[in-house]
Amino acid sequence: MDKDRKSIRVKIFGSEYPLRGDSEEFTRKVASYVDEMINSIHDKIPEQPTLTVAVLSALNVTEDYFKEREKGEQARERVEAEVSKMTEFLDTCLKEQ
Repeated sequence: MDKDRKSIRVKIFGSEYPLRGDSEEFTRKVASYVDEMINSIHDKIPEQPTLTVAVLSALNVTEDYFKEREKGEQARERVEAEVSKMTEFLDTCLKEQ
């Protein structure tokens, strides 16, 4: 087991879980995000079973992830396009000399 990965205890939806991660701060941040998502869903539909709330929360977290991944991909494509334009410009300038 990796010695750098410290075990921490986090509370998610009222239950404690021992987790390991590369960064205690990051692990707590992730656990907090999951806890907030589950509680938010539960507040909206408190009559639903815990499993349903967990699945809906997982779907919401995954939707957030896919949206952010798409934003990152679009940003990468814009950067690549700009780099390509700059390269073409520099190539043109060098050929003119």
